[in-house]
Amino acid sequence: MHTDDQTSDRPEAPAPQGAPRTLDAIPVHDPFILARRDDETYYLYTAFDGDRGPVPGHGVLAYTSTDLRDWSGPTVVFEVPEGTWADAAQSPWAPEVHEHGGRFYLFTTLHNGATALPWPADGGQQFLLGSGGVVDEGRRPSARGSVTAVADSPLGPFTLLDAQKPVPPADFMTLDGTLFVDDDDKPWMVYAHEWVQLLDGTFEAVPLSDDLSRAIGDPVHLFRASEGSWLSTQVPGLQTLAPYVSDGCQLRRLASGALTMLWASYRHGPGGSEYVETSATSASGSLFGPWVQNGILVDGNAGHGMVFDGFDGRSYLVLHRGMNTPRVRAEIFEVEDAGDRLQVVADRRDLYTPGS
Repeated sequence: MHTDDQTSDRPEAPAPQGAPRTLDAIPVHDPFILARRDDETYYLYTAFDGDRGPVPGHGVLAYTSTDLRDWSGPTVVFEVPEGTWADAAQSPWAPEVHEHGGRFYLFTTLHNGATALPWPADGGQQFLLGSGGVVDEGRRPSARGSVTAVADSPLGPFTLLDAQKPVPPADFMTLDGTLFVDDDDKPWMVYAHEWVQLLDGTFEAVPLSDDLSRAIGDPVHLFRASEGSWLSTQVPGLQTLAPYVSDGCQLRRLASGALTMLWASYRHGPGGSEYVETSATSASGSLFGPWVQNGILVDGNAGHGMVFDGFDGRSYLVLHRGMNTPRVRAEIFEVEDAGDRLQVVADRRDLYTPGS
């Protein structure tokens, strides 16, 4: 999860448990769905902020469904613990759960706003994020990092694998870490590196230990947010200046052997900014590219998506719409493999807004 306004994008409060609900009734940021065939159940993960009630604490919730239409829950599966490098009073971002090696691994982003990092700088030139000569301290780089936790059930409880530091370098502001396993069965964390620290956000990867607890090599650069296809077609001007936001990376192997990455960012224009879902493709099938940027997949202030395979033989994209507004909800689209990318073939409003 990330936004132009860091203070306004906290997760909405979850509704109390009760009768199953459809997605239009459930506040969700950065949705991630684990489709588990062993129990024919879909698990939807999102973060919660207990400062806004009714669930106390700060952590991750799970909802469950057997048909993608009616969802039960929530169940608290992870709470940010005290006594770690992160602030237990700050809600996580972008939780996702992967089944790997017989266990379940939570990837999420933790924060500590009290731990300041240096301002962006190029040699002796320091770039202060603000306007009118006034520095916006809310944009100051601070500790933010992608972590892993483990459980024996998709409903947790999840325990941090390293409570002392995130998986990527601690002096990097990283978010939205996800799991990728390469053709040699080696696990990687692919993540976004914040525009707040770089001005031009990037996507990077670090190799992981077999237990997914730590990085066992240096970060590898994949591509920059400024490579977005809509930016390459714009005439340079005020609407094409930095910052460039990198968000929500998710990888999927295509039938051709190519590798595609879903990612999200902002498209700026005379009418303002909107969140968009896009993708890039590595035709070689390698995580290291070269990456070619594709067009916008879904617009209208929607993004941070991921693709999963349904029990009905169809593939689905879930993302959220309403970024930086009081109402953020998950939406589901049917997608298909177009050979060199994924493409949307149907808006499944019958699932997320029945009767609309």
